[in-house]
Amino acid sequence: MITVNLYYTGSDGSARAFAEDMVRSGVVSAIRAEEGNLRYEYFFPMDDPETVLLIDQWRDQAAIDAHHASAMMSQIAALREKYDLHMRVERFVSDERGLPEKDLQFIKR
Repeated sequence: MITVNLYYTGSDGSARAFAEDMVRSGVVSAIRAEEGNLRYEYFFPMDDPETVLLIDQWRDQAAIDAHHASAMMSQIAALREKYDLHMRVERFVSDERGLPEKDLQFIKR
């Protein structure tokens, strides 16, 4: 599993407006329906009102590649331009072993 954190930053509320437009336009629903998409959710950092965090999670690199080759990417790019957003990206590949036993003591289930 691959998780990509995308931080969209703008000004005057543009990042939040972008996320709302992505949902309202149906792009988010279409991405969530793509083969291999496991998660596509927006979050709003409490200490940075001009940034939106997207957690984008995929089964594997092939699923990400198919998404990047889809027509939706041009819609997403157009919306990013419309709202003049800048991006920072973090990428994580899941550890198949899961959480170490000694870390589980800190997790309340």
